[in-house]
Amino acid sequence: MANMTSRQEKAIETKKRILRTALALFSEKGFDRVSVDEIVRKSEASKGAFYGHFTSKYDIFLEKFKEIDQFYSAFQESLPESLSAEQKIRKLAIAQMEYLRDEMGRDGIRSLYAYALTPSVDNYLSDTERPLYAILETMISEGQQSGELTSSLKPGRLALLLSRSMRGTLYDWAIFGGDFDLADEIDSALELLFHGIRQ
Repeated sequence: MANMTSRQEKAIETKKRILRTALALFSEKGFDRVSVDEIVRKSEASKGAFYGHFTSKYDIFLEKFKEIDQFYSAFQESLPESLSAEQKIRKLAIAQMEYLRDEMGRDGIRSLYAYALTPSVDNYLSDTERPLYAILETMISEGQQSGELTSSLKPGRLALLLSRSMRGTLYDWAIFGGDFDLADEIDSALELLFHGIRQ
């Protein structure tokens, strides 16, 4: 980021301020009860600045998911190599649940799923090019190569099944207001899944 002009630095700071403000408002009031006008007013930005960075308030979620992808990558790098593939996947899934619960909350997740169901939307949530899928595939491949996990399914297919379980757990928690602990619930779901794919 060297050699940035003060204008470029100001634009980056404005975008971050809008993002922080919008997420705080979504958490406080609920996504549907927050308007772009309110985000602009509270972040002390102009409407032009908002639309210069985001096409809609849903784009705030896309930015947040890019941050979440960075979290996944950093988390993967922090895992000890000595862990089994299953242990790594479980730790990643639990960390995902805790991170999303704390960073987005129930209303944020609910709004994200509502947005993802819009037919005209380019759905970043289920994009298999996201780091989460690549990380899961890598962990599964390691487990298959070590003989820990079955090789009867390709790593990409297993990564898809695991990610669906993760999304489904989040969906139940967000949509149905589940009174359950996300970390415990995903761990239970993964226990059933791993029962079927262990060697």
